Amino acid sequence: MKYSSIPSAQSVVFHCKSRGIKNVVISPGSRNAPLTIGFTNDPYFSCYSIVDERCAAFFALGMAQHLQKPVIAVCTSGSALLNYYPAVAEAFYSDIPLIVISADRPAYKVDIGDGQTIRQETLFEKHIGYSANLKQDISHATNTVKKYDPHLFAKDYSLDQLQSQIQSFNDAELNNSLKVAFTQKSPVHINIPFEEPLYDVVEDLKLAPFCAPFILEKNSEEINWDDLARTWNSYEKKMVIIGVNNPDSINVEYLNILAKDDSVIVFTEVTSNAYHQNFFPSIDSIIAPIEKSDDKELLAVELQPELLITMGGLIVSKKIKAFLRNYKPKHHWHVNSKKAYDTFFSLSKHIKADENWFCENVLKQRFKLQSNYYSRCNKAKQKYLRRRKTYISEIPFTDFLAFQIICSDIPKNYQLHLANSSTVRYAQLFDLDPSLSVYCNRGTSGIDGSTSTAIGSSVHSVNPTLLITGDLSFFYDSNGLWNSYRRDDFRIIVINNGGGGIFRILPGMENTQNFETYFETVQDLELQKLCSLFNINHVEAVDKKTLKTALSTFYSPSKSPVLLEVKTPRLLNDKILLTYFDFIS
Repeated sequence: MKYSSIPSAQSVVFHCKSRGIKNVVISPGSRNAPLTIGFTNDPYFSCYSIVDERCAAFFALGMAQHLQKPVIAVCTSGSALLNYYPAVAEAFYSDIPLIVISADRPAYKVDIGDGQTIRQETLFEKHIGYSANLKQDISHATNTVKKYDPHLFAKDYSLDQLQSQIQSFNDAELNNSLKVAFTQKSPVHINIPFEEPLYDVVEDLKLAPFCAPFILEKNSEEINWDDLARTWNSYEKKMVIIGVNNPDSINVEYLNILAKDDSVIVFTEVTSNAYHQNFFPSIDSIIAPIEKSDDKELLAVELQPELLITMGGLIVSKKIKAFLRNYKPKHHWHVNSKKAYDTFFSLSKHIKADENWFCENVLKQRFKLQSNYYSRCNKAKQKYLRRRKTYISEIPFTDFLAFQIICSDIPKNYQLHLANSSTVRYAQLFDLDPSLSVYCNRGTSGIDGSTSTAIGSSVHSVNPTLLITGDLSFFYDSNGLWNSYRRDDFRIIVINNGGGGIFRILPGMENTQNFETYFETVQDLELQKLCSLFNINHVEAVDKKTLKTALSTFYSPSKSPVLLEVKTPRLLNDKILLTYFDFIS
């Protein structure tokens, strides 16, 4: 087997293999050749070639998100690394173990006018779990290193002694960074300076890097479960909000207990991956009628929780954020073993435990309370469900109706990826089948990598994948299609409303040329031509009838991916959406 002749490149490959990290996404380059040689020549690794670094990083992120395991992204030096930043930030806020490995120029070639060279050390400082900046080997290209940086060679040590010190330092940094990726589910950055020659190989690996065992740090904070249970049992109005969560992460037994407690209401979102008929999955449909009521204050106080418990990641609904910031709970607990955000400016306790541990220790001590908290909220839910059904039967074909039809037609057990902005917000308004596994990049809520993330996630999925996206999100990440890893059962639905339709529902919208150019960014690009370029079957729907006809065969087996373009009226969508909240109120 062939190995790079450079010790630090050998070390990186050795450490990753020793830790069981199999998936490596590589973008082309010369400076990263030692890494590419090492990973691609070892049959242990599954390597993927993605040219566009921004797409490559999101592809790796999607894979790590799906597998819940670290995935490596490898790039060359210079601006290539900067293109990783959106995915790194997303991984940081979504707790996804993305391992970024960047090749770098030697320090003595930085800021002297050398090509493809930037200041790469600690580049992601504010959005990374750990930054490992390896030291440059001096046993490789020794004469060149001596020529440009003689200070690296101490007079009192031999070359072998100095290289041994470098090896020890690099091993320690690699151990530290990979430990963070595994134990904290955080992105990490490993930066490695390489001197030329970059393509030399050896047949035998004589290096023996030191891989230290991961010693897990115990939570030093003792949790008084009895005290938490007493607080739980003392309140008749308990609200549980489940944010972004991985499928099947909360035990069904605990979900059932919460669902059947009269003193508890459980708000979920499509990204919660938590289902029960007694839950409240369309938060905005509960809050909007309160906002618009003449009895707003009375209804708000009735809904205001005494105890708020949040689980999972970030929350989509702006309405519930605004509501709980105005009508604060007496206590707000966030249950998460890693971190807690004070989203509602009322956080009183961070319970450093996973959801199942919390439920096991608190719910087993519960006792039944007389409360009408659930029944009142359920009455509001039944009302909006009836009104929504009536509304759907009366409205013309728009984004709203298209989403209702699409959401009700997704086959069971599909993996569903949602783009941000309008897409994920519309999806909150409708019911999804509990068998679906739903993902969305809600860490930073950007539109920049939805397609790449979905394709990366689909690679190892047992079930087919559907991506629902908007036209701007799709065009923005169109390079995400530029790879050979798109499965034939991959499906894309693009809601094409000719621009950024979400801006039409935001305050300050005006029908002016400036608004259409700089906010809505009206576009008339032809999706069919893009599909032809990437060998994707294109289907089009323009009304209710053609959409239902297209969906009747959309999920059927095919010899290439299929994209369904749903064209909706740009100037009507916002009116139908805003009128919905008036109608159900």
